[in-house]
Amino acid sequence: MSRSGLVLEGGAMRGIYTAGVLDVFLEEGIHFDGVIGVSAGAIHGASYVSEQRGRSIRYYKKYCKDRHFMSFWNLLTTGSIVGDKFCYHDLPERLDPYDYDAFNSSETEFYACCSNLETGEAEYLRITDMRSGIDIVKASASMPYVSKIVHWEGKKLLDGGCTDSIPVRAFQKMGFDKNVVVLTRHDGYVKLPEKGKTAEVFYRKYPEFARAVRNRYKTYNRTVRDIRKMEKRGEIFVIRPSVPLTIARMSHDSEKLQKVYDIGCRDAKKQMKALKEWLKD
Repeated sequence: MSRSGLVLEGGAMRGIYTAGVLDVFLEEGIHFDGVIGVSAGAIHGASYVSEQRGRSIRYYKKYCKDRHFMSFWNLLTTGSIVGDKFCYHDLPERLDPYDYDAFNSSETEFYACCSNLETGEAEYLRITDMRSGIDIVKASASMPYVSKIVHWEGKKLLDGGCTDSIPVRAFQKMGFDKNVVVLTRHDGYVKLPEKGKTAEVFYRKYPEFARAVRNRYKTYNRTVRDIRKMEKRGEIFVIRPSVPLTIARMSHDSEKLQKVYDIGCRDAKKQMKALKEWLKD
């Protein structure tokens, strides 16, 4: 029997585009057997599984200027650019409550993609209880160079985008054979290599991970080419930004966040008829 999957690319603040797409899915009653998110894709995917429409754009706009949310002040004072306590505890537990019970009772399987520093390979980790699994989401969204390593069950983890930015092939291997892929880069985007030897120096204790970061642009571009081929064959359905998303990775501009979110909503609505037909096929 066919199993439907939803694959969500990351991209820091570009991920608010994905939040717009997902809110339209909730509005239209579209659900999947499984969801896998990378970095920001995991963050917004979690609110999708708990069916909290509008939550992501609401708290992003409200707290984007708060230095405890994402700032160089955080980096200097805590070692991570994203505020650990604020984003993964204060926000979901008190300031904008996350519906843990709804997530835990959902029939949708939820996975977050992380990078294993010691192996340099992607880890696709399932979360069945968001209270105990929040560190997996944090690891998936912990950007290299500006985040502390997340330790989870003996593993050292960071941003899943370093090893598998768009894990559609991995999801297929896990049994989800009818996948919708939400990207945060426009059609035609090509990732360029990093300059210098930053990865090798910064992660000298983890050579396999440094190699993965160094080759990330090759892996990403190869994956995008593969996605285009699968899309043309009708194997997957892709929603991507209709225009380049120019928002900065650490934008504190609530108006720009709303604009990118609105683009996501608009793109999803434009493709809704075709998507519903594809899902029923």
